Amino acid sequence: MDDRIEPAMGTEAAEAAPVTVERGRMRRVVVASSLGAIFEAYDLVLYGPLAAIVAAQFFSGLDPAYAYIFTLLSAAVSYLVRPFGGLVFGRLGDLVGRKYTFLLTIVIMGVSTVIIGLLPNYATIGIASPLLLMALRIVQGLAFGGEFGGAVTYIAEHVPAERRGLATSAVATTLAGGLVLAILVVLACEFALGKEAFEDWGWRIPFLLSAVLMAISIYIRVRLQESPLFLRMKRAGKGSSAPVREAFGRWRYLRISILALFGAIAGQSVATATGAYPIYLLMLNLKIDPFLLHYTILGYSVFFIAFIVLAGWLSDRIGRKPVVLAGFLGTAIAAYPVFQAVTHFAHPDLERAVAERPVTVLVDPAGCSGQFDPIGLAEFRTSCDVARRAVAKLGIPYTDRDAPAGTPARVEIGATSLTAFDGRDMEKAAFAERARAFDREIAAALAAGGYPARADPGKTNVAALIGLLALLNLFVALAVAPLAAWLIEMFPTRIRSTAFSLPYNIGGWFGGFLPTISFAAFTATGNLYAGVWYAASVLIVSFVIGSLFLPETRGRSLESVS
Repeated sequence: MDDRIEPAMGTEAAEAAPVTVERGRMRRVVVASSLGAIFEAYDLVLYGPLAAIVAAQFFSGLDPAYAYIFTLLSAAVSYLVRPFGGLVFGRLGDLVGRKYTFLLTIVIMGVSTVIIGLLPNYATIGIASPLLLMALRIVQGLAFGGEFGGAVTYIAEHVPAERRGLATSAVATTLAGGLVLAILVVLACEFALGKEAFEDWGWRIPFLLSAVLMAISIYIRVRLQESPLFLRMKRAGKGSSAPVREAFGRWRYLRISILALFGAIAGQSVATATGAYPIYLLMLNLKIDPFLLHYTILGYSVFFIAFIVLAGWLSDRIGRKPVVLAGFLGTAIAAYPVFQAVTHFAHPDLERAVAERPVTVLVDPAGCSGQFDPIGLAEFRTSCDVARRAVAKLGIPYTDRDAPAGTPARVEIGATSLTAFDGRDMEKAAFAERARAFDREIAAALAAGGYPARADPGKTNVAALIGLLALLNLFVALAVAPLAAWLIEMFPTRIRSTAFSLPYNIGGWFGGFLPTISFAAFTATGNLYAGVWYAASVLIVSFVIGSLFLPETRGRSLESVS
């Protein structure tokens, strides 16, 4: 049997010799690109499992509450700068080449991660420590913003149309694969060193390990050849001298980018965040045992990776569009009942307490704010805000009822009634102290009312949680896996990397704000799952726009796109 694959040729390439790609080379391309992307994702998500330690090491000079806030902020900045990385490295990929661009991104990411592992803590160099950490997280975000687009473009330009969905889905597994790798490394280090030594100095080992992963990635990627379509385009003199201006300055391509942003990328981003949100729910609201949480994440991630590959294969059989749209609709429908079931199997004592001894917050609606706080620095000082946030911070659902106008907010827990205070005229330090005291009063009243502070590990059903998250992420996989192939098939070779990377990373903001929006919705309503309505709304909007305005691209020759 012939071991070479000849891509379908469009009119633009008819005069040139056909480009052929050996099957063995195609496999190397997919493995090398996706493995490097997993290692780069490891560098990015490693920060998550170590967030508490990072807060203690780099923000120890701050109040503990602000230390946690700035730890989250230093994680968020890497996310916010990704579109700039997509713009810079996407343009570079269209001008210089796909291979050299994602070689550069893996080096930048790896070096930044290693430096974090070597960075002196706050006790050693003071305020310079968190500032340097923030700068390194920004650099990591820029590198990751260019990695995904470069990797999937490189793969797509090597494989035939009938396998493009399956091949590019390998890169879609990178965040899940990186998270699994990060958790395994953290658990192994903590087990080998012991908790005390790991928190003291051993936490640096997972960051320093990135040097090994970077060396492996560089070795693999250096041996790869440039994309045959990119080389053909360059030899024909048909490259773009200004890919950013052409991709976003011409209405023909800008229109596709806008429609793809709202009809595909936003939905994919929110679907991904919805599939991962139960982790926040389990960790912050339901407070299950950390080891049980890690086992749950590892378990469902294995299913998720398998589902992504299957969804990519399916898109090669029936089309990109129907698979992605089915994922949007399925995620929107499944999210709410899955979240409810997660509470039942993770923390049945909380579910029982809410049913038997519900918490009620009585407020004057005129004194309540929206609670949206994307970076954790806003202050909410009315009695309504104080009461709601005191209960919500403990992860306790409550019923919101209107109180007479002008009266201070009250929290009722069984027969106990606690009146909140208005802190708008208080000094900052005095307000913080009074808020902490009120928080303690609420916590004590909840404990007296039978509300457990944490989930009982003996009552947490890990197998059920893995099954529930796997079910939800089956639909997420449908939304995620074919997206790269779908978008790549919409743009010509000369601007493909640029046109793909920028809207893809901007679209990530829709999902990136899901945790913040969900917490704000929970705080304002008392409904633990209120944020699902934001997710469902974005998913339905993307479903409608994608259905009406985006084309099916399965089987399209990348050389025929102009």
